[in-house]
Amino acid sequence: MSATTTFDSTKESLSDMLRSIQEGKTQLPDFQRGWVWDDGHIRSLLASVSLSYPIGTVMLLMTGDGHIRFRPRLIEGVHLPTRVEPERLILDGQQRLTSLFQAIFLKQPVETRDSRKKQRKVWYYIDIAKALETDGDRDEAIISIPEDRMLRNFRGEVIADYSTPASEYAFGLFPLSKVFDCFEWRDAYHEYWDYNKDKLKQFNLFEREVIKRFEQYQMPKISLHESTPKEAVCIVFEKVNTGGVSLTVFELMTATFAADDYNLRDDWQTRRTIFQDYKVLDGVTSDDLLQAITLLATNERRRRSLDAGTPPENAPGVSCKRKDILRLTLDEYKYWVDAATKGFKKVAGLLYSQKLYTSRDLPYRTQLVPLAAVFAVLGDEADKDSVRTRLVRWYWCGILGELYGSAIETRFAKDLPEILRWIKGGEEPDTVRDANFVPVRLHTLRTRNSAAYKGIYALLLRDGGLDFLSGKPIEEQMYSEEQIDIHHIFPRGWCDLQGIPKQRYDSIVNKTPLSARTNKLIGSKAPSLYLMQMQQRAEVEEERMDAILGTHIIDPICLRLDEFDEFFQLRERALLQRIEQAMGKAVDFDSMLTSDDFGADEDES
Repeated sequence: MSATTTFDSTKESLSDMLRSIQEGKTQLPDFQRGWVWDDGHIRSLLASVSLSYPIGTVMLLMTGDGHIRFRPRLIEGVHLPTRVEPERLILDGQQRLTSLFQAIFLKQPVETRDSRKKQRKVWYYIDIAKALETDGDRDEAIISIPEDRMLRNFRGEVIADYSTPASEYAFGLFPLSKVFDCFEWRDAYHEYWDYNKDKLKQFNLFEREVIKRFEQYQMPKISLHESTPKEAVCIVFEKVNTGGVSLTVFELMTATFAADDYNLRDDWQTRRTIFQDYKVLDGVTSDDLLQAITLLATNERRRRSLDAGTPPENAPGVSCKRKDILRLTLDEYKYWVDAATKGFKKVAGLLYSQKLYTSRDLPYRTQLVPLAAVFAVLGDEADKDSVRTRLVRWYWCGILGELYGSAIETRFAKDLPEILRWIKGGEEPDTVRDANFVPVRLHTLRTRNSAAYKGIYALLLRDGGLDFLSGKPIEEQMYSEEQIDIHHIFPRGWCDLQGIPKQRYDSIVNKTPLSARTNKLIGSKAPSLYLMQMQQRAEVEEERMDAILGTHIIDPICLRLDEFDEFFQLRERALLQRIEQAMGKAVDFDSMLTSDDFGADEDES
């Protein structure tokens, strides 16, 4: 079997390539960023071409058969009276080709920036004498002159005037905008110098050593065939693009849909405004929405295929990897986008019921994607108590089992069909079956880097934890107004004085959600002391204070006796019971009782 290549490698003259740009035959795909090169980069590039030095390979995507459809746009500076369909699109080489086109082909001042990022318009010249110096630096021979062709000092006084052809001749500055048609300029230059033999000889050498190098310069190019898959275009772009900025799938889909006059970016901004009404959805990205829609579209393709009698092993799979998103059609996007948007809104409602109020507190933002897709399919059925109970259990299994830190697209693809079957009476989803909380994990949960850390924090809120000082339930308004966060029960300062290891007192076992005001009162005091002060300030009896502590599964006697070790043992068991209830599955308590594992480093997830 003979292998077939997806590209050709050859060369093309610089003049032909720039002319192709001017005629609109070579354009940019709309996902390319704008041209950003500064004056220093442009001068260095021009110097390299003038010496016939390599400036890198250009990569082009052929568009002839219509297989690849991206919205094209002209390179900056190109203006055509009518729309031209490009024959090829630039994947790599935009900055170089745009710089060369504007500097030597456009015959207009180049809009660029100086070293201080200040915008300026300049013309590019090459100093004839400097360019011919044997030991000269070619970069120094390339100069940029302001749009009015006058150099000024810091007071704005003109110190050199190059605004007329005569001044160009007098100073021996050749305009690089004339490099491909220098005949008239050369003749006028010789006439200005009255055909001086030395000047004739010098310019002839300049023409041979510099101008001819531009005229004869060959650009290496790689041309991708028209049949190149869209996902391959995305991968190739990211691997070879010299701009060093990754291309997102959203940008590629924006360019794809724009070919059908659909503005994906505007549609996303509309959706994003909706999501921002819910603080917990504030971190949802355009890629998250595309993933949810792709899950829905591929799930529907599989359903139709199965309904048509296709054996399950031959039916298309449910997936939301990049390649699947890139295969999403505009019709599928339009069909599912409203349902997916509503799905995310329903997710917000579920999260609020679990006392997750802000995106900062989300254990996994990614877990919202399959959940939104599930809500989109279920519609009003998701409001049933039995359905909601299962969704809540699935959610907590994912968090406390720490299952959404990696390889998430594969799990997403299983989540949607498996949850839907489970709701209809089928077996538990893999996320529920796979979830396992190892008790010793409590010892190593110390910061928000861990999903389970944020999950346990939310569980304590969900299950009725009252603020120590006010005794109020921590609802959404209070959460924001009172600056609720997770704080130490036995304060750090007190623990340090008692010689309790930091790894032990910093674990989630010794933390609970409290208001900033309450935490300030606690300070570094012994628990017995701050409890007494709180009772006095709140004017409550000891019995009421004990009840408030109980909502945080804290043994009040241990606090009143400043007994850290017994407190720790009792609370870790109580936390495990909460985790067990949330996941709906047993936890091995005995392994906790025999473990002294307080590793120094917390796992990130």
